[in-house]
Amino acid sequence: MTNKREFFLECYKHQIVKFGRFTLKSGIESPFYVDLRPLASDPKILKDLAARMLDIVPLDEFDLICGVPYAALPMATAMSLESYLPLIIKRKEAKAYGTKQLIEGLYQRGQNCLLVEDVITSGKSLLETIPEIEEAGLKVSDIVVVLDREQGGKELLEQKGYRVHTLFTITEICQILKEEGKLDEQEILRIQDFLKGNTVNFETLKRVSYETKLETLTHSKAQRLLEIALEKKSNLIASADLLTTAELHNFADKVGPHIVALKTHMDVITDFDYENTILPLIDLAAKHNFLLMEDRKFADIGSTQELQYAYGVHKISNWADLITAQLIGGYPSLDYFHNSGVIAIIGMSSSGTLTDSHYREEATKIAASHPNVIGGVAQAQLPQELLLFTPGVSLQSKGDGKGQQYNTPSHVFNHLHTDFIIVGRGIYKADNPEKAALEYKIEGWKGYEESL
Repeated sequence: MTNKREFFLECYKHQIVKFGRFTLKSGIESPFYVDLRPLASDPKILKDLAARMLDIVPLDEFDLICGVPYAALPMATAMSLESYLPLIIKRKEAKAYGTKQLIEGLYQRGQNCLLVEDVITSGKSLLETIPEIEEAGLKVSDIVVVLDREQGGKELLEQKGYRVHTLFTITEICQILKEEGKLDEQEILRIQDFLKGNTVNFETLKRVSYETKLETLTHSKAQRLLEIALEKKSNLIASADLLTTAELHNFADKVGPHIVALKTHMDVITDFDYENTILPLIDLAAKHNFLLMEDRKFADIGSTQELQYAYGVHKISNWADLITAQLIGGYPSLDYFHNSGVIAIIGMSSSGTLTDSHYREEATKIAASHPNVIGGVAQAQLPQELLLFTPGVSLQSKGDGKGQQYNTPSHVFNHLHTDFIIVGRGIYKADNPEKAALEYKIEGWKGYEESL
């Protein structure tokens, strides 16, 4: 095996690094561009690369290996063949047919997976990939990367508790190319200036406390929700998927002391009557100091949603402090929810969901800019101006066999920077819902405090 310097120069012959002016996906102009995909076409180099990457990680700690799609997939495959670590394949999006799985391959819950990436910049793609792997019940502790662009991604991931192993840094290869007469001093200075001004802003990625959000968020419902959280030391929203008014009232009375909001589906109440169902529920919310959240998931044009919100038997606008809405109708469809704080559906916790990366990106833009929106339901970190509501939370991380994927309170607060957890069956199907609610309240608050 050649030394590291000689190996890089062999790779460089495939034009894996170019210098000049390049517009990145983020829109930023960069003085260099890295593309390691050509290495997959050179079997000798790919085999050598796999061996070198395996050399810098503690191999005996892993059960599986997975490449971040798509550039790192051939690298992970070569590493699997070299090490005999089983390979799993992470899809960019779950397919709409067959098993509809996001993670393909043979694996067991609890196994530790070594993640392989070609280039690390801000760490964003890894922060999106890791939760999707962990949702399958796997653990990720280490990431091995061919090239670190030294823009803060490595430090960000290490700050979140992951070990990041890198084969090369951009500074290192620039020095090699300078010594080889392939890069002059002026180009190196330009690269150094670029790196200084284009690193991850860690302040925008830190967990923001409830006190800070209370000072910055202006929507009255967002403020009230945060005030309740601080008063009760709770970030728990209980989902009441119950079928009768009596069950709903009984449940609300039992769990009320421990929750910040009660999430309802009024259209499933079989004996719904506004005076008998809603008015006593409003009294219970006042008695125990929690908000009412109607999980209507509005998904139509604005004028239709206005009718669904204000009229009909449920008269949601009269009593719901919070409502949920899909963003498929676009920005204007949210204009009519004047009495409630809107929680936008940005990502769902079920396997095979169609809320793909493009939808999540566009939905987040709408949510962050609309004055009626206070936050979003998502499985990933949101901008600081939005509250993050995370469903699919269980004290034991496991699925339900019907597509629902679960995360623990500790995981969602520490890795996703969740603000509020939504718990359904873990509470309302418990033998003792009041006790279960208290347990989730305690674990949720503990997870929040640990993440600060």
